[in-house]
Amino acid sequence: MIRFGRYAVPVVLSAAMMGFMASCANGPQLPEGFPPVEIPGVPPAETGPISYVTSGHKPMDDWRTDFSSRMQAAGHDRAIVKSLLTGISPMTIWLGPDVKTQSSIESQAEFTKPIWDYLKVPTGPTRISTGQTKGSELAPTLAAIEARHGVDDEALLAIWGMETSYGGFIGKDDAANALANMATEGRRRKFAEGEIIALAKMIARGEAKREDLVSGYAGAMGHTQFMPTTYLAYAQDFNGDGRKDVWKNEADALASAAHYLKASGYAKGQPWGLEVSLPQGFDYALSDGQERRLETWINAGVTPVMGGAFNTNGANFAELWLPAGAQGPKFLLFQNFKVFRTYNRADSYALAIGLSADLIAGRPGVQTAWPTHLTPLTVGDIKALQAGLNAKGFDAGTVDGIAGRRTKTALQGFQKSQGLMADGYPTTEMVALVTGKAQVGVAAAGQ
Repeated sequence: MIRFGRYAVPVVLSAAMMGFMASCANGPQLPEGFPPVEIPGVPPAETGPISYVTSGHKPMDDWRTDFSSRMQAAGHDRAIVKSLLTGISPMTIWLGPDVKTQSSIESQAEFTKPIWDYLKVPTGPTRISTGQTKGSELAPTLAAIEARHGVDDEALLAIWGMETSYGGFIGKDDAANALANMATEGRRRKFAEGEIIALAKMIARGEAKREDLVSGYAGAMGHTQFMPTTYLAYAQDFNGDGRKDVWKNEADALASAAHYLKASGYAKGQPWGLEVSLPQGFDYALSDGQERRLETWINAGVTPVMGGAFNTNGANFAELWLPAGAQGPKFLLFQNFKVFRTYNRADSYALAIGLSADLIAGRPGVQTAWPTHLTPLTVGDIKALQAGLNAKGFDAGTVDGIAGRRTKTALQGFQKSQGLMADGYPTTEMVALVTGKAQVGVAAAGQ
């Protein structure tokens, strides 16, 4: 029975016609103005703007209406768009009264904790012993991943431990909802919208199901916390079951991380960094973020802290890094350290990965004591330092409270101009001197 308008007409279809109709995913295309064909038991396809139940948050509703329309106009499947944006609701961390604190630099340990405190968990005995146990349990899988992607298994284990404590907590939020909150909050709207579009592509390609999309509060997913765009680019179906399951399949998740690291330039068998000793009278201004040949460092008197010769397995360029200034451990950093930073841009994060990987592999940890007697700077202190450096003509960049490489380079320039040891490490004495609250002699003594 086929209905034309209000008339029902019994029709016997030939086998050829039935095959033709079955092959048309959206039904046969009829001439303009011809009444649509209704097939019994098949509801008509929804068209037009999607209607949503309110989230109870008007800015979120307004953003969703606009973004939903834009996604459909761009050709994304209506049903997928609806499945992603139905039921979104405000999250306190993004849209609550304390959002500026909860999602700001003050809430990120890799930027606010003294580095020796930040390292306690990732290099602690529990994290390391668990990593070694996981390494033994998954030895055949890790060996196969290493053979395929050329990434040392201890590096994968370190990242896995750092990101989710070896899958102990992969997040409990819905990725689409988390990203919708980020988009509504507004500071990273374009980024968040791009990640939601990636979620739609994942579903459309059959790489993941809507119910799979569990994430952390910022949309990172699975054992190794991939953002949706990273998933699209690097996720792997390592066990060959037809799915790239970074949520429940450890092999898929670890192979995906290995694929990402290799594509980012990871060099198998090379160190991420080596702790070093510096000679008396060393020019600390050379810790300026610039890579130099290993021979240059050797000629400058830099030696491995454990003694002996450098063994870098072909890594010939390194930068000298003083994460806690002249009083703390010193490292030569190689290519793999930069690769770790592609996972998280914080130097402290990359150091945590490198050190925990060494410990998991049975190599020694840091030999030099951290200068825990130094008073940690607050975000406000660092902002004052940055503003003071900028005012004096030393480019510290944006006043954001992050003592990153640009800030430390600017501080080195100021220290050199004052005849001080130019290690670039921001201390309370340096803040006082830059902001005009201390004399040069006092600051020098504090060094």
